[in-house]
Amino acid sequence: MQLTQISNKLISTVNNKYRYIFLALGGLLTGLMLVFTKLGFFEWITMIPVGIVVLVRASDRAVRLRSLYFDGLIFFYAYYLVCYHWFVYLYPLEFIDGMTKGAALAVVILAWFGLSLLQTLMGGCVFVFAGILFRCRLCERFALLRPFVAAALWAVFEWSQTIGWWGVPWGRLPIGQSKYLVGLQTASYLGSYFVTFLIVAVNFLLAYALICHTKWKRGVILAASLLVFQYGAGTLIWFTTDIEDGKAIKVACIQGNISSSDKWSDDSEIKTTEVYTRLVAKAAEEGAELVVLPETAFPYDFDSDQYAYFNKTFGDISKRYGIYVLVGAYTQEGEKDSLNSLICYAPSGERLDTVYSKQHLVPFGEYVPLRPLIETLIPPLAELVLSSDDIDAGEGANVIETGEFAIGALICFDSIYEELTYDSVRNGAELICLATNDSWFSDSAALYMHNAQAQIRAIESGRYVTRAANTGISTVITPRGEVISMLDPLVEGNVYATVYARSADTVCVHIGNTFVWILFASLIGVFADGLVNKLKTSKKNDKKA
Repeated sequence: MQLTQISNKLISTVNNKYRYIFLALGGLLTGLMLVFTKLGFFEWITMIPVGIVVLVRASDRAVRLRSLYFDGLIFFYAYYLVCYHWFVYLYPLEFIDGMTKGAALAVVILAWFGLSLLQTLMGGCVFVFAGILFRCRLCERFALLRPFVAAALWAVFEWSQTIGWWGVPWGRLPIGQSKYLVGLQTASYLGSYFVTFLIVAVNFLLAYALICHTKWKRGVILAASLLVFQYGAGTLIWFTTDIEDGKAIKVACIQGNISSSDKWSDDSEIKTTEVYTRLVAKAAEEGAELVVLPETAFPYDFDSDQYAYFNKTFGDISKRYGIYVLVGAYTQEGEKDSLNSLICYAPSGERLDTVYSKQHLVPFGEYVPLRPLIETLIPPLAELVLSSDDIDAGEGANVIETGEFAIGALICFDSIYEELTYDSVRNGAELICLATNDSWFSDSAALYMHNAQAQIRAIESGRYVTRAANTGISTVITPRGEVISMLDPLVEGNVYATVYARSADTVCVHIGNTFVWILFASLIGVFADGLVNKLKTSKKNDKKA
């Protein structure tokens, strides 16, 4: 079959109901790349089906924008249902007192399908904006611009998910590249959104080549050039970056394997104390200088009179072994009565003044957004918060200065928001210590997707990341994103590695999300040019009339 026939066949197919197969297939395959990251290299082609649909239909003025929005719903719902499939592992929600199996099933289904739908409703707008911009003068004059406009729209959409509780930046395309780290190194210069831009651009350029038979070589050559650039630049960055500069520190990440259903039980205090004091002692015996415990390893308020004795407990442990210990617990500050925090105890036995408190709380896990409405309409969903009251959000990237090295802290959900890591490094952090729970995820793909986010943060910031999880996975990650030490999920133990307190900043830390703003400005430029041209044409027609 000649190229002309192939192109005509594809165009005919996506203009009828069979386009839904293309959209669902593209969403399904791309989502699977984030789950099975060993196959992640195929992410450079999995979006070709959706690229064909968007390039054909969004360019056609006869296709209504609402029809494009529906196309977007099909694609993104398939994509997010795969990305959030791990919600099924939360069943039967045993960590919530009084939760029946029926109610647990309803909550899990609602969370899986509901969050996927919420993300999808926003994602569908990408297709609408593509329809608006593809029909502007610049895109009609230079058709090869459309794949880059689509890539810019996607990157801006990913960034927009960091705004508001309703946007959860979990299903980011760069996660699929976490096993191909050379191809992620450019994130140290322009951030992970640059990687997203390139992935989408390559897919849409190849789609362009399939539907534009007379110009297919241009699409293929451009796609190949972007791919070569990404891996060529990544290789150069990999081999020219010294990741062993700075003070060497032997770190231990503690994995107590105490799940959420166990650590909030009535008899958990004795068991929790025994497990973590024993593992900290073992880490000290192995030569650890810094020991990191998981998020809320001790689900007690260390600033309250009832549990203040824990400060002495860990102060004594730190002094006995001459080590720094970071402990996940609750604290108070001002009018905030319940903060999810990381507390540092120094070798002198004192508790350091600086405490880091989690800034991005988990909706429906630590607080209930729109609580009165949710309690009225969906009571079981409001019961997901383990504490009787909502947790308070911390403020500021508080860097813990030990006198020997500076620790930038993150807690769980914080790690999927790149700006928090940037802020820590800008404030002087030489090492990122990440404490997380993740026991909700059991041993599902969510553990590895969450860890992949930490790998990306390490590359962007140029810092080692130590990651301690309650039930796993616990890892130590280099500034290249390499996992150099890992403990499997659902086992008790420690992970050890030598890390370096680095002071050199990446370009990405300096410029932040400037690349996204450049893309945003470019999209506005395309629209403005089209609008001006439309107004000029309208005036000319009026004069002729």
